[in-house]
Amino acid sequence: MAKRIQISQHGGPEVMQWVEVDLPEPQAGEVVVENKAIGINYIDTYVRSGLYPASLPSGLGTEAAGVVKSIGAGVTAVKPGDRVVYAQSALGAYSEFHAVQADKLAILPDSISFELAAASFLKGLTVHYLLCQTYVIQPDEIFLFQAAAGGVGLIACQWAKALGAHLIGTVGSAEKAERAKKAGAWATINYREEDVARRVSELTNGKKVRVVYDSVGQDTWESSLDCLQRRGLMVSFGNSSGPVSGVNLGILTQKGSLYVTRPSLNGYVTTREALIWASNELFSMISSGAIKVDVPEQQKFALKDAQQAHKTLESRGTQGSSLLIP
Repeated sequence: MAKRIQISQHGGPEVMQWVEVDLPEPQAGEVVVENKAIGINYIDTYVRSGLYPASLPSGLGTEAAGVVKSIGAGVTAVKPGDRVVYAQSALGAYSEFHAVQADKLAILPDSISFELAAASFLKGLTVHYLLCQTYVIQPDEIFLFQAAAGGVGLIACQWAKALGAHLIGTVGSAEKAERAKKAGAWATINYREEDVARRVSELTNGKKVRVVYDSVGQDTWESSLDCLQRRGLMVSFGNSSGPVSGVNLGILTQKGSLYVTRPSLNGYVTTREALIWASNELFSMISSGAIKVDVPEQQKFALKDAQQAHKTLESRGTQGSSLLIP
């Protein structure tokens, strides 16, 4: 038997249940991973709340790092005992053991701990596709990244610095501003105290930016558009304040013939080859020291305490990544 977090209805953190289930058996092409550290991501709250539909009852989470326990028929890429990490599994990573498609696994270098891997894999792969594929950030380029002190944002600050680019990051406090600057942000804007679009214009001598990355959603939609140059690109990749809805596309014309895209990791990492390429890029950044991910002790929660983890995450009281530990 094994334990996992499960939901039988959509709602707040209280709908998450700590239940006992049968130990999974790997089907053909699958691997059962004994999770050692589990990544908590904002998208998990969307599944729990029902914003992203799931068949109930359902597990939660898609990211963890651990050790291969057993393999199914046809699996040759990994073997029992291998250290692995994954970020695109079927729902259910909030568990002691999880069955994962073998082609979704990356072999974890010995130099990277389970906790570091689970804290950085999905977020790091996200930053990779954002800065290196959705829009290719160039050296010396100035761009805006909303929520720069979050888990994805702090990795983006470091990646931008490694690229020689200038990231302007929005934050909600002086403490978060300092954290983003320490990670490599070129400049920060406290959205609680400053007009973001006006400040971006000042920082760029009135030129504004060619691209904005926004995971906040509803609350920052228009201000993000106002930061863009003519024919600039708005990359909306999250909904932490609620989804952007009811948009009149005419606003894109009014604000300068703008472009908008709504990407996701699953739209970029679609093959094993793409996963290997992206994960190797991320592991190289981590191994070189260009990217560091520190998880505060108060943001490491026992797996059974997932309710508290989600409450803390949704209160915006976290900085960087958070983990569940089985």
